[in-house]
Amino acid sequence: MNIISRIVIAIAALGLIATYYLPLWNIYMIAPQYPEGLNMWIWLTKITGKVDVINGLNHYIGMKHISEEMFPEFGFMIYIVAFFILIGLTVAITGSRKLLFTYLVLSVITGIAALIDYYIWGYNYGHNLDPSAPIQIPNFSYQPPIIGHKKLLNFDAYSYPAAGGWVVVIATVICFAVWLFEWQRSKNKIRLKKY
Repeated sequence: MNIISRIVIAIAALGLIATYYLPLWNIYMIAPQYPEGLNMWIWLTKITGKVDVINGLNHYIGMKHISEEMFPEFGFMIYIVAFFILIGLTVAITGSRKLLFTYLVLSVITGIAALIDYYIWGYNYGHNLDPSAPIQIPNFSYQPPIIGHKKLLNFDAYSYPAAGGWVVVIATVICFAVWLFEWQRSKNKIRLKKY
């Protein structure tokens, strides 16, 4: 790979450091009685936002109390990000297009695994309700959306990447664009050699 591609990859990899300081995901709920909305921010190692208010509301419909202990991922997410930073810098130093492709494949697999993990958590959280809860609606679940919008009783629930999540998406897109550029450049070199 050329030097510019390698520098771009290094910048994209180092950009992942921002995920240590920015929330990755946001769950936002709004209802007539909460016109200002209720945010829950998911970081690499913690949850912030109006978690206490959300827990108070969820108690009435039998949902589990949200706590950081529910997320064993908080114990190792920082190491996964560090691994991707290290591999990205290794790609930049070596200039290996094959290693860049491996990096992209691992990024996609990790992203899919994260969404599946989030879906499973949301399913369990929204379906496994306390049968003695004050408010019960037969055959109704409260699973939050993975991405996008969902109506949950009188609440509109939204789920989408926060700033740190967008950093990951942008870094991956940049690396993919570099790989495509270098792959096309390699094909053009082979064509030129034939003539």
